[in-house]
Amino acid sequence: MYLPLFARFLASFAIGTTEFVVAGILPQIATDLGVDIPTAGYLISGYALGVAVGGPVMAILTSGFERKATLLGLMAIFIAGNALCGLAPSYGWLMAARIFISLSHEAFFGIAVVVAASLVPEERHASAISLVVAGITVANVFGVPAGTAIGNVFGWRASFWAIAVLGVLAAVGAAVWLPRSMPGHGTKPSFGLQLRVLGKQEVFLSIVIIVMSAAGFFALFSYIAPVLTEVSGLPPLALPWLLSVFGIGALIGNLAGGRLADWKLMPSIIGIFATLVAANFLLLFVLPNLAAATVVLFVWSLANFAFSAPLQSRILKATREAPNLAASLLATAFNVGISAGAAIGAVALTRGVGYAELPWLGLAGTLPALGLAVVSLLLDRREAVAARPAAA
Repeated sequence: MYLPLFARFLASFAIGTTEFVVAGILPQIATDLGVDIPTAGYLISGYALGVAVGGPVMAILTSGFERKATLLGLMAIFIAGNALCGLAPSYGWLMAARIFISLSHEAFFGIAVVVAASLVPEERHASAISLVVAGITVANVFGVPAGTAIGNVFGWRASFWAIAVLGVLAAVGAAVWLPRSMPGHGTKPSFGLQLRVLGKQEVFLSIVIIVMSAAGFFALFSYIAPVLTEVSGLPPLALPWLLSVFGIGALIGNLAGGRLADWKLMPSIIGIFATLVAANFLLLFVLPNLAAATVVLFVWSLANFAFSAPLQSRILKATREAPNLAASLLATAFNVGISAGAAIGAVALTRGVGYAELPWLGLAGTLPALGLAVVSLLLDRREAVAARPAAA
């Protein structure tokens, strides 16, 4: 049991590293390829858009395949794509390679989340999902800072070559440790049923919340390197270490979010978003002070990763009779938000918004998300009251 779980964890760690490492090496990429930093920021949007658009297509195309073979095929795409990034002679080549990698992202996590939830009792779903997502959060603790450090010392191309090697190790682990037949394999609910369950308010409101909150987060995080170096006064060589601190916050938030959701789902979600709103507001004032900014950004990172498992658990519980499409749309929702956030940040910067003002964009995403979470809780209660006479 533990080795198959570790194989999925290692793969999600590699995928998380390649998605987010661009934020740490953005200035080097921009300088080497002859583009400005906002234009280089579209490399994050391009990847996320590839996940959002191509991901559901890949999920549908691979839905009838054996799960282990599918995961190995997706890892082959991932490895080849990172090698292409390392070879990229131009910005267009690098963008195309990033989009190619993104095709493996959503189908992988769609399978991993459903399988993880099927391995545990329903009351432990959020904790199980948080272990899958932990690969991404650990990528923020170790993968992104390590990739940033490698890029600083050996050049940004070396970062992608290192990730390709990591992908090879993950693929070997999957080939050796994953069982041939995994939970959930062979179950294929009708497409009509999968569409109908998406109409539940707890599903579509959760998806909207994910999009808005991810957009608010990445409008700032996509440009965290210049924010810290130019606004907070952080020496560039210290950037990987501070990214590790934020990554630790993300890991703690992810695991804590899963435990809190197993305890009290909706109150936990509302509390997390209230914390996010407060953190974004405080960042408007503390970014010029490195010590204060580090503390608030730690809390900001923690809260931004704490809501993921609770919202995913809420969606899977509401779609338990037909989870496949809903699971694939989770990654779509996150990456639509990521793409939008990075692009909105780029547009704002090109129109004269300063790096210190980017937390306003975070507030624009998290404040409405908090409101929608409260609305969803009230609708839950109204539906529960309406169901009581019928049950009686």
